[in-house]
Amino acid sequence: MGRFAADLPRIDAKVLNGTLEALAARFGNRLVTSQAVREQHAHTTSWLPRQPPDGVVFVQNVADIQDAVRICAPRKLPLIAYGTGTSLEGQVNAPAGGIAIDTRDMNRLLAVHAEDLDCVIEPGITRKLLNEQLRDQGLFFPIDPGADASIGGMAATRASGTNAVRYGTMRDNVLALKVVRADGEIINTATRAKKSSAGYDLTRLFVGSEGTLGIIAELTIRLHGIPETIAAASCSFPTVDEACQATILAIQTGIPLARIELLDEMQVRACNAYSKLSLPETTLLLLEFHGTEADVAGQSERFGEIAKECGGGNFEWTMRPEDRTRLWQARHDAYWAARALRPGAEPVTTDVCVPISRLAECVTETQRDLRENRLVSAIVGHVGDGNFHTVLLCDMNDADEVRRAEGYLDRLVKRAQAMDGTCTGEHGIGQGKQEYVAGELGDEAIETMRLVKRALDPDNIFNPGKILPAD
Repeated sequence: MGRFAADLPRIDAKVLNGTLEALAARFGNRLVTSQAVREQHAHTTSWLPRQPPDGVVFVQNVADIQDAVRICAPRKLPLIAYGTGTSLEGQVNAPAGGIAIDTRDMNRLLAVHAEDLDCVIEPGITRKLLNEQLRDQGLFFPIDPGADASIGGMAATRASGTNAVRYGTMRDNVLALKVVRADGEIINTATRAKKSSAGYDLTRLFVGSEGTLGIIAELTIRLHGIPETIAAASCSFPTVDEACQATILAIQTGIPLARIELLDEMQVRACNAYSKLSLPETTLLLLEFHGTEADVAGQSERFGEIAKECGGGNFEWTMRPEDRTRLWQARHDAYWAARALRPGAEPVTTDVCVPISRLAECVTETQRDLRENRLVSAIVGHVGDGNFHTVLLCDMNDADEVRRAEGYLDRLVKRAQAMDGTCTGEHGIGQGKQEYVAGELGDEAIETMRLVKRALDPDNIFNPGKILPAD
């Protein structure tokens, strides 16, 4: 897994300056070219280097996006859609320069259809802000990647998170999109109908496209009723294998788990120190159950019985909101907790996903790999869907450790792929995992993707240098 993002050819300086002048005439002080703002829009939480754009346009409506495209596209100046910058594989880098289209001011909830359990939003609204505005109507949007990401960015990267085992991923929760295409016109990908057989499924084409085919300008998304009762639980296990077996049995027996998260011993230790908890420092499952009070109690008790059969102990569950919040806040702070284990080290977060029947094997082999190569990494995973993350803490000043880290990350991906898994369950490809796409999907699939890219973006202006390996 390479950590050096290659620069791409840039347009002529005279053309760039002329384009910036045209953008300034249209957007005034909403076009920003200062070094600090440009650097911020190349933010990446991976070890890929920052590649800032040449300017940033702060759009406020769909017409702004269209006009930015119509100004830049004839000059072949790249456009990179930007939400909150929380992507993890260099998706917002600008290897060919260009203009970042910042959607932070497009953060409105446009319409709520409570009876249909859906709403229409602008792409810059974040998941926390959306749920705050929905709470009074007894509704919520369940996709929870941890970071307070923009919904548009979550759709672009096909994000998921801790609730995916019950509520699915962004792929399952986006009903329709409005997308600005390369000529500045709008594509409507679907209607609010819950199902349709009308033509190609354009919605799912753009969900996960990482801004390489167009810029998402509006979303219609599914909502869910806030559960009457929510219970959280924790349960310790001797090894990862027992924890995974309990998860598989719980799913097979039909317990409607809302969340089930795996933390290895190192991650539990990190969470205890960072979040001031006292969890047993061994392999741990964190769970959440949704339903009526009777349903939640029954689900918790059934899982406790399964956990006991699989060697689990210290099973504790609670309905107290403050206890639940504290537990899940610790899970969402897992990255920062792991980072605090080795101050000064660079955290490198990655993810893979395998069939859950292979998860224990994959995690166990990964732990062995880390030990044998003297590397420090916590592991946390969405065990209900076979997706797990490693937070590798690397001393970037130690060339030998960097070499060992690169080898480990490469083996991690290939290990998952050899188990009928994928190089990324939810972070996306961006720049960081381009080299693994062909090995996973085949050259024919890559060429089909290139054909789609050329058809929708013939001049390669939308987020160039992402997803597809160099042609």
